[in-house]
Amino acid sequence: MKIYDPERMHAVFAEAYNAGKVEDLVALYEPDAVLIPQPGQRAAGLSAIRESLVGFVNLKGSMQIETLSCLRSGDLALLQAKWNLSATGPDGKPFELSSRTAEVVRQQSDGSWLFVIDNAFADT
Repeated sequence: MKIYDPERMHAVFAEAYNAGKVEDLVALYEPDAVLIPQPGQRAAGLSAIRESLVGFVNLKGSMQIETLSCLRSGDLALLQAKWNLSATGPDGKPFELSSRTAEVVRQQSDGSWLFVIDNAFADT
């Protein structure tokens, strides 16, 4: 799915996550993008991003994301959001994760937008 409004990035990410569609999530990133999937970890490139997202999707949780800001300058935009994930651990106990994000997205030649940098834990 192509996104032609950078302010929709978070909503589309949450929809794909909640549907368990890893490839739809990976399709939101440029080939050389960088994802911070956990504090202190870095996934660079689509293969590493896919591996990180598979583990995240395997939690089979429910994610909500609220976009806080979108600052555009030419073909770049800086996004900030807060997110919450409710899931059940391997031990059967429910848990929640939440954080604030900072992301850079870039407009592609076809007018769509993709993540270049995705720091899912910008508040840590």
